[in-house]
Amino acid sequence: MLQQIIIQTPDAKRLKPLLKSVIANELYDVEHGVQLTRNKLEAFEKQYSMSTAEFERRFTPDDLGETLDFIEWQGEIKTLRFLEEKRDTLKAAKIA
Repeated sequence: MLQQIIIQTPDAKRLKPLLKSVIANELYDVEHGVQLTRNKLEAFEKQYSMSTAEFERRFTPDDLGETLDFIEWQGEIKTLRFLEEKRDTLKAAKIA
């Protein structure tokens, strides 16, 4: 379901390109963050010879234990999901 945000301005012709630029710049930054986070996840996968999906299934104190690396790995997974959601939201935004 599409939702609208109303912004009132006396000069829409000037504001529209600014808003588009702000969204494009934020999208660029978020996509860069996604790539950096994926690189960190790949490093953990190589270091522990385990996919991130397998790590998520096994990450319990009883199975893998709680090491600083595993806590950081879990944090990177959460960061990636947050950034991907933000990226998708920005990509879906349309300025009319």
